Amino acid sequence: MTFPTPTGGIQVTLRSTPLALIAACTLGFAAPSLARDQLRIVGSSTVFPFATAVAEQFGKTTSFRTPVVESTGSGGGLKLFCAGVGTQHPDITNASRRIKGSEVESCRRNGVTDIVEVKVGFDGIVLANSKKSGRFSLTKEQIFRALAKQVPIDGKLVDNPYRSWDEIDASLPSTRIEVLGPPPTSGTRDAFVELAMEGGATAIAMLADLRKSDKKAFRAVAHGIREDGAYVEAGENDNLIVQKLEANPSALGIFGFSFLDQNADKIQGSVVGGIEPTFENIAAGQYGVSRSLYFYVKKAHVGVVPGIQHYVAEFTSDRAAGEEGYLADKGLIPLPEAERTAVREAARGLELLSLN
Repeated sequence: MTFPTPTGGIQVTLRSTPLALIAACTLGFAAPSLARDQLRIVGSSTVFPFATAVAEQFGKTTSFRTPVVESTGSGGGLKLFCAGVGTQHPDITNASRRIKGSEVESCRRNGVTDIVEVKVGFDGIVLANSKKSGRFSLTKEQIFRALAKQVPIDGKLVDNPYRSWDEIDASLPSTRIEVLGPPPTSGTRDAFVELAMEGGATAIAMLADLRKSDKKAFRAVAHGIREDGAYVEAGENDNLIVQKLEANPSALGIFGFSFLDQNADKIQGSVVGGIEPTFENIAAGQYGVSRSLYFYVKKAHVGVVPGIQHYVAEFTSDRAAGEEGYLADKGLIPLPEAERTAVREAARGLELLSLN
């Protein structure tokens, strides 16, 4: 069987058109046996701007077409990625958390058995607000008490009664608790509950004891986000959250550091645990709400859809992901040099994922 060869020129096709619509249009005129000549990438809204920058550079500097990059959220992207092998399925998915064992099993059931994991750098999760208001300084415990569905009061778990920040601590503003954040399908949401909410829950003696006696019950409490309007699911579009913060100076928003960095003229990141969310503090491991970023490659598509290995090489190059790379200018916190070199070599060799 032969497949189409890459075409020259630059085609800017980066957009957030639903993948299903793209696939439907493609399948409407293409036989299933025909390979695509353009990479299809889905996944994390946090990794999206970095993947977009790499795709644009890739389209400009190679003979391959510019990849289609879609922001679906980490969970949504992995679901699409794991749905099967074949050109009707995406080649790469971005993730702002590591793939779960349950997702690897879902992939396996659908014939996606050879997965390449590429760690690309770090990102901080920020709680930001408009510069029209004062900067927040919060502890993880205060974040938990503000956003948890249930909180301990007088030794009992009760539905969250806090309506304003000063009800949690008199030193906080007397404004209504209103936080715009990602939905459950988001890797940012997953990382936020694990890093900030769990960290805050363990600071409370009653919940720290619960963690020792019943980890499952502790996790349910620590990961439970209130549903009474104080936390507003604002979708996977972090740029939309930034816009809403400008319109509502009393609200806070949750998203990746790169969006704070790109909108530093409009919004400010809250201090968490006494540490500001800056590039330097995240890189040094001092900021306590930070995580690793990844993308995953479907090895079965290598050699079928042109350009996959070249795209991987571009993303892992020092000119992209290095300390002075163009992704650092967009807010990516680079891996240390030795780890970056190891990741690059493993990625270019298409070493398969191991969760051990």
